[in-house]
Amino acid sequence: MLSRPLVTVLSVVAAASMVASCASRSSTERENRGLFGGLLGSGPRADAPEAGIGVNAFLWRASLDTLSFMPLSQIDPFGGVIITDWYASPEAPEERFKATVYILDSRLRADALSVQLFRQVRSAQTGEWTDASVDQGTRIQIENAILTRARQLRISQLPGS
Repeated sequence: MLSRPLVTVLSVVAAASMVASCASRSSTERENRGLFGGLLGSGPRADAPEAGIGVNAFLWRASLDTLSFMPLSQIDPFGGVIITDWYASPEAPEERFKATVYILDSRLRADALSVQLFRQVRSAQTGEWTDASVDQGTRIQIENAILTRARQLRISQLPGS
């Protein structure tokens, strides 16, 4: 059982963190809230994250769409991390790939996305997987595919499209 002073300290720390998180909005974010501070709404901002996830919704959805052929190992929509499991193409079963996508911002920007690729090849003698280098062009192609898909999703959400 926790002692009374420890419970008091934990309560104060929790209350302080809640108050601090409420005050962390920037002045431009407060200005963009619309009538009555966003109570009645000013409409969703195109680059704002969807309610429920902590990163840009277009980049998140585009990343999942682009990597949909690979099995997912871990996803964290609040931290913006997608980790796939190893995937071996039926055309090249002697090599496999794993991807980690980091969404670094709530805005739809190219620098808000980072893709890490890992490659392994199977030894013909032992059958064990060993790490191999990944062509940077492949990583860039995946990033570009995600960004292109995110732009398509963003355009489809615009009025009149």
